[in-house]
Amino acid sequence: MSISLINLHPSPADLQQLVQDGLKRSPRQLPAWLLYDAEGSRLFAEICKQPEYTLTNREIALLELHADAIAAATGPGMVVEFGIGNARKVDPLLTALGSSVFAALDISLSALEEALSGLAVRHPNTAMVGICCDHTQLNELPAHPALDRQRRIGFFPGSSLGNFTPEDAVAFLRNARQLLAGGPLLLGLDQPREQALMEAAYDDTAGFSAAFALNLLQRLNRDLQGDADPAQFRYRARWQEQQQRIEMALVSTQDQTVHLAGEPWAFKKNDAWITEHSVKYSPEAAADLANHAGWRIERRWEDPHQQMALHLLLPAD
Repeated sequence: MSISLINLHPSPADLQQLVQDGLKRSPRQLPAWLLYDAEGSRLFAEICKQPEYTLTNREIALLELHADAIAAATGPGMVVEFGIGNARKVDPLLTALGSSVFAALDISLSALEEALSGLAVRHPNTAMVGICCDHTQLNELPAHPALDRQRRIGFFPGSSLGNFTPEDAVAFLRNARQLLAGGPLLLGLDQPREQALMEAAYDDTAGFSAAFALNLLQRLNRDLQGDADPAQFRYRARWQEQQQRIEMALVSTQDQTVHLAGEPWAFKKNDAWITEHSVKYSPEAAADLANHAGWRIERRWEDPHQQMALHLLLPAD
């Protein structure tokens, strides 16, 4: 059983610049990966267990049902997962592929340590390499003996690509094509559905979605010596039909000034601070996205409720 960890996490100076740039935008918005410190990763795991959030269980069911077919379609290789989460989704793929190496990319070092420790017990013959990084900016894997001369199979589940703008999604997929060096990419995307169902999925009655968003303030207070008061913000999730996305935001409940990254930031009552978007892709929109990024959809596996699908992407040329 082998686990290696490589820490490429952005430096505090990089984080400060990201926050300053994001808070200068209108509306204000920071990269979604900032939500995933140790507590954010824990809260997101709780969101995935809520009855309103059906994506996780349906995607796992799809993977368990079709793992052998996916392995046959991809061929053998090292799985490279973009965002490890709790590793439940990659488990059936590693079993079906019999991969000798698994590389996990995630912004949370603690999430990598916990997830890989569990996976290593279930896959003792697979070398586990965790890379703590902003995987949107990584265009090549770091040097490591276990990663050398391995055919690469990308895995990006959870509809996480929906956190990107369409333009950034194209850029990410192009970058992933370079990182995978000609290998395929298994991409999970969920689809537009009834507005009430989507809004409930991102604003569960137990309050984990709200706690997840508000934890961003606690993380920034800690890392950037801030004084943002979570009690002076409320959480909002709403469907935006034109953009085909859910918008999640913290909304200021009063006029206030927040100090972060060495600067004061004035908020008026009802000003929105966007924490993330989740774009939904119809089958046609998914194919168009792939084409723009230099991929083609070779195979597609859809859940019986027609709410999400796994897409096997191959380089278009």
